[in-house]
Amino acid sequence: MRRLLFALFITVPSLLFAQHTEAGFLLGASNYIGELSNNQSTIYWQETKPAIGFFGKYNLNSMLAIRGGLNYSRISGKDSNSNNKSISQRNLSVRTRLLEFSLTGELNLPGYQPYGLAKPFSPFIFGGIALTSFNPKANYNDEWVALQPLGTEGQGISGYDSPYSKTTLAIPFGVGVKWALNDAINVGFEAGARMTFTDYLDDVGGTYADYGDLISGNGELAAALSNRTGELIASDPVIVPAGTARGDSSNNDWYFTAAFTISYNFLDNGLVGIRRKTGKGKGCY
Repeated sequence: MRRLLFALFITVPSLLFAQHTEAGFLLGASNYIGELSNNQSTIYWQETKPAIGFFGKYNLNSMLAIRGGLNYSRISGKDSNSNNKSISQRNLSVRTRLLEFSLTGELNLPGYQPYGLAKPFSPFIFGGIALTSFNPKANYNDEWVALQPLGTEGQGISGYDSPYSKTTLAIPFGVGVKWALNDAINVGFEAGARMTFTDYLDDVGGTYADYGDLISGNGELAAALSNRTGELIASDPVIVPAGTARGDSSNNDWYFTAAFTISYNFLDNGLVGIRRKTGKGKGCY
């Protein structure tokens, strides 16, 4: 019992006095892996796109923080990047914007405390949950056409799947490092992956629909963008038998970000403000 009381006596004040909030932004790059990255086997670095974001963070103590973020990025892919003839002749391409709302936890190892530069440097790991919206588009006749409303795999036609959602849950996780330049300013770098719960970031995930069904059910544009092989090797559409694999339905799509961060510590509030005025806080870390 005495040991428990002693542990509480040491731990609770440390948790309380360490609390402070932080806000900042990130700037970096994003990429993805899915059907239009060599059927989920290759990341095409030439398809890397910019990413930006804003975040707020509540530091529970020198080890743990809770972070909420809003990130905007883009991803793209195209079969023409592949050296595999069967993939390149599929001739599909896509781009989409990603808008991500995330809530993650950070674990600083060995610990991070910018106040008084007590612990000014720390690697960290993070993980949590995110909600991501996307809207895949393809370039057709020099126009970017939204693909989800078309139902390029027969979605919405009787006997086929329902249209997929343009919002997905994702599991973000990764690693990073951070430095305190002074009490107020932090800089860092982080890299992370997002495991999504959709196979349709790129609008490709199932099988080819019957060409006649697409024409009659979803229209000529849906049929044209479902199967673009004929644009490469013939003037007329190349009819692919219904049920032929169009994508890899056994794996969902992933996307990735790497970014530099800068943030500001709001130290002058609550107990942290009291600590600064008294000059007695540094010993708590």
